[in-house]
Amino acid sequence: MSATLGGQNAAEPDDYTVRSRFYPPPADFDGCFTTFYRLILDVKGSGTVVDYLQPEWANLRYFSGGDLKAELGSTRVEAPPFGATGPSSRPCRFELGTSQVWGIGILPIGWARFMDVDAYDRINIVSNGATDPVFAKFDCMTDVLCNPEIDEEEQYETIVTNMRALMRPNRDEAKILRVHKALVDETLASVAELADASGMSVRTLERVCRRYFGFTPKLLMRRQRFMRSLTTFMLHEGQRGGQRWTESMDEHYHDQAQFTREFHEFMTMNPSEYASLDHPILSAFVEARARVWGSAAQTLDKPAR
Repeated sequence: MSATLGGQNAAEPDDYTVRSRFYPPPADFDGCFTTFYRLILDVKGSGTVVDYLQPEWANLRYFSGGDLKAELGSTRVEAPPFGATGPSSRPCRFELGTSQVWGIGILPIGWARFMDVDAYDRINIVSNGATDPVFAKFDCMTDVLCNPEIDEEEQYETIVTNMRALMRPNRDEAKILRVHKALVDETLASVAELADASGMSVRTLERVCRRYFGFTPKLLMRRQRFMRSLTTFMLHEGQRGGQRWTESMDEHYHDQAQFTREFHEFMTMNPSEYASLDHPILSAFVEARARVWGSAAQTLDKPAR
């Protein structure tokens, strides 16, 4: 992973606090979002924290303070009030100081209802949302969500109101829901099984995945398997020595060597390297969301309902 971001002023664990609150999207958004969340990061002095976002679906994030620096793949942004990422199969490394953040995770149904381009065209990209033609429509919320003087409930209502105004139906929704339901089925082990469970041919599955999920069916299944393993590890505080990787590995991995290869592909580092790092924001976020919404398997990849 590139080390072009800073981190010289990286705060020690005792020098920062992370608080988060999750808002369930209203019922008319079922299947569109992982959650709406507000995160507050307090860092002593002028320090910053450095962390790695795991592979995920598309996200919109609005920052008040903190001067975000982030890089994903070959893309990089610095201090955007509104940052956006497409679906990812790589980590997003970021640095952030004291700040308040609103986040909106967009699931494949959400991509279908809100976006006008193939998800494949935006994979592994972080951008300034205000100037990105794909995400610029969501800049209408920046002034409110980035203003710390505005009440949190009013900010939440701004998200709901604007998303309702922007949302429109998509004729492929039933297919997308079937694919997503099958994708999170831990018993499926091949693309052919995924296609059968989705009620479509492999060719149609490939088209739906490219358009709304961003990746091939095979890569999506591999990413899902990897994320089940990584989330289990983090929820058991594995980075502190509480759980070994072998105890967190999904049962579909043949052996630890295969898991290590895939870990390096998805996180651009080895499991031991990742475990040795502090994860000031992600650990707190994963643990808090799991307490609110439920199991580890749901933490990063299912709608929060």
